[in-house]
Amino acid sequence: MGLIIQQKALQAAGGLRQLLPVVRKRDKSLFEQIHRALNSVVLNIAEANGNDAGTARTRFASACGSAKEVRAGIQLAVAYGYVPTSWISEVDIALDEICAMSWRLSGR
Repeated sequence: MGLIIQQKALQAAGGLRQLLPVVRKRDKSLFEQIHRALNSVVLNIAEANGNDAGTARTRFASACGSAKEVRAGIQLAVAYGYVPTSWISEVDIALDEICAMSWRLSGR
């Protein structure tokens, strides 16, 4: 089944299905930044799960940084008026939880 953090990251990605096309139409650069960072969250967590302890800690730390980047990106989308706050509330909470879990798993 995989790590709980991996499942949460995939849920967060699914939670942005509505937001990403809107942001893409309004601000392609912001869309690309959010999209890359979100991919990084999911992929770094997956890579951590299959590596030695030292590399895993580094990947979990990277996942945390990328999750914070996604959070900032979706908060910008709200601030710019591209989407309403209600579109990001659940994803923002999930990303916060991912940050907390990945930070603990990184051993920091």
